[in-house]
Amino acid sequence: MAAILRGSRCLAEKCHNHVNAAQVSIRSMASKTQVGFIGLGNMGNPMAKNLMKHGYPVIASDVFPESCKELRELGAQILDSPADVADKADRIVTMLPSSPNVIDVYTGPNGILKRVKKGSLLIDSSTIDPAVSKEMAVAAEKLGAVFMDAPVSGGVGAATSGKLTFMVGGPEEEFNAAKELLSCMGANVVYCGQVGTGQAAKICNNMLLAIGMIGTAETMNLGIRLGLDPKLLAKILNMSSGRCWSSDTYNPVPGVMEGVPSANNYQGGFGTTLMAKVCFVFTFTPVPLGSLAHQIYRMMCARGYASKDFSSVFQFLREEEGQ
Repeated sequence: MAAILRGSRCLAEKCHNHVNAAQVSIRSMASKTQVGFIGLGNMGNPMAKNLMKHGYPVIASDVFPESCKELRELGAQILDSPADVADKADRIVTMLPSSPNVIDVYTGPNGILKRVKKGSLLIDSSTIDPAVSKEMAVAAEKLGAVFMDAPVSGGVGAATSGKLTFMVGGPEEEFNAAKELLSCMGANVVYCGQVGTGQAAKICNNMLLAIGMIGTAETMNLGIRLGLDPKLLAKILNMSSGRCWSSDTYNPVPGVMEGVPSANNYQGGFGTTLMAKVCFVFTFTPVPLGSLAHQIYRMMCARGYASKDFSSVFQFLREEEGQ
């Protein structure tokens, strides 16, 4: 069991011949030594900042150098590749757009697993196919490292305020070590089971979110067509049984709320293309509304909405009716 105290090379060398179950609990007591962070996009950037706010020196990397500028100015060390990060840090968080990106960052020519240290803890907060998480866990285990999937819910706002929800899959004995870091970035850190179950929970959440956002957009559009002021309608919905996250926290109608993508021409947030690609893994379970939502988001991508936040489904529906 690769349960070596992270952050203290000297202590690790003294104890490597006496690895036992007690050392797993010691992980969470590791001092605030450097943490690797790969993927500094809309979500990763504020997440890495929150680690720094909690006293963790961050070593970061991103395929787009301009994404690293702000973190560098705050004192983070920026390296050229995931492999370079793995050479410097034995606790690494990744936040990437899709399954292919995760595969490349972990197993590519300059990937984490090319130079990962034995005993490293690798936490992937990307939203990807659970099967990919399991593949990465097997590859990491062969090198003596631990991989855990920890996708998030809450969006950019929660990432910025440090109030994300993390759904964690992986060895239960490693959960406290992961929670030490994740608690710096989130208000809720929930253990779901073995590797892949965090992604399973996220997929279920995202399917409901996708359906709920379309329902909210349709409802708001209907109310506006019937002569209701959108702010008044949102207020009524949010004090009634129709209330949901899409109506009270992430309303899709421009002008109803500040600080959400609909107030910024649907820029930022969670892209429609991501919602269409990574949030639906269909099994033999009947998901008629999920399937229809998936079709709508795919249609949006084909109509020029791929890079806009998924709440732009409101605008899409308005255009579909000729407005």
